[in-house]
This record gives sequence, C-alpha cells and structure tokens, in this order.
Amino acid sequence: MQTINSEHAPEAVGPYSHGVKVGNLLYCSGQIPLDPATKALVPGGIREQTEQVIQNIIHVLDSEELRLKNVVKTTIFMTDLADFSVVNGIYAQAFGKHKPARSTVQVAGLPLGALIEIEVICEIV
Repeated sequence: MQTINSEHAPEAVGPYSHGVKVGNLLYCSGQIPLDPATKALVPGGIREQTEQVIQNIIHVLDSEELRLKNVVKTTIFMTDLADFSVVNGIYAQAFGKHKPARSTVQVAGLPLGALIEIEVICEIV
C-alpha cells in the first residue's frame, strides 16, 4: 500500500491522504469544492462547486499520471438531489464517452458546508 498526495489539489481537511494505491487500483478520497489556492469553498452554487470538485479530482489523478478515463467507479455525495440534473450534466461533459460505474446519494451534510463531494476508484494501467 502506498499513500499519495497531490501538491496541486487542496490539502485534506482531516487525517487522510488524497489516495491510496493498492495493487493496480487507486482509491481516491472524496474531493470537496475547495480552491487549492485559497483553501476555501469556491463561491457560487452547485455548478461552480461541481466544476471545482472535478478539477480537484483531475489534480489528484495527474499526480499519478492518470486521467478520468482510468476511473472505474465514482460515488457522488450531494446535500440536495434536486441539483442532480446540474451535476449530471457537468459530470457527463467531464467524462465524455467514458462511463464508469457510479452511485449517487443524498447526505445530511458535508465537510465545511460543501454541497457536493465525489470520490473515485481508478485502474492503474
């Protein structure tokens, strides 16, 4: 097992790493919409927060020379499923024709008041 941290993604808000490599898989911790430069939630609503989360995931994957096409499973945590269509549109644009397995759940709350968190599992090829 090897832990990984990206210098371009926001620092973890707790005692965990950005990801853990085990065998040919990378398990990435959930990313919330923190701006890596300010370490604060990005301004705006679900659209801006989802776009930042995707960028943070890309930064973590870049640190291991992986891309969204390497993602095999995502889990999306949202505080309001009424925002699902907005999130789904941004997600579809980011992943393009690649369609990893996915779960989406509504939760009562997320760290720092975020509206969305996404975690991914990637195959290392």
